[in-house]
Amino acid sequence: MHMLERLPRETGRDYALRVLKDNIIRLELEPGSMVSENELASILGISRTPVREALIELSKVYIVEIYPQKGSRIALIDSRLVEQSYFLRETLECEVIKEVCRTVTEAGLLKLRTSLQEQALFSETGTLIAGTDETISFMELDNQFHRLLYEIAGKEMIYHLIQETLIHFDRVRNLTITYMKPKGIISQHEDILKAIEERDEYLAAALIRKHLNHFRNIKQELYDEHPGYFSDGL
Repeated sequence: MHMLERLPRETGRDYALRVLKDNIIRLELEPGSMVSENELASILGISRTPVREALIELSKVYIVEIYPQKGSRIALIDSRLVEQSYFLRETLECEVIKEVCRTVTEAGLLKLRTSLQEQALFSETGTLIAGTDETISFMELDNQFHRLLYEIAGKEMIYHLIQETLIHFDRVRNLTITYMKPKGIISQHEDILKAIEERDEYLAAALIRKHLNHFRNIKQELYDEHPGYFSDGL
């Protein structure tokens, strides 16, 4: 498992939930794999109760299946849930980026440009502007860019509220990144930023939609490469 540092004042439940979500998205906890409360508690250095609470929370969004007396299983990727998760993000983000085009300041543009610089540097050297981080993934830098859009639009709360539901789409995004190299993603981000700089909200929304929709172009490759991950074809 990929371990995360526990945050100050973070409860055991919240810590377990954050680590489990991270590993599910990274596919360190593979779709269809069984997980044990005892083993997870031991790895995380906490008691079983917060682990159980975290698993129950994840079961509410259908990413974990709990079998009494048997254990819990990481759900297979379900195309229906992926599509619903994608629909939520596409609908919101297209409107968010329009708001960004209307309200972005030079300070906001600077944050987006810096994010792109970090992506480019990391894709070439594996280091960040602020230093090396061996645990970070390119997907996290991709997330950072999109999170900035919500922040600039004044919609930070919405970004945080939708994260649990987006976990279904994020697993597929993680697979997609292995097929679409970082340079291709960075190029799309550069086009999005250019549209924002030009205050072209309709072009920016179209580019966001194309960017998020890339998984559909390679869905057969994803399924052929990892058939055991899916409950059905994408």
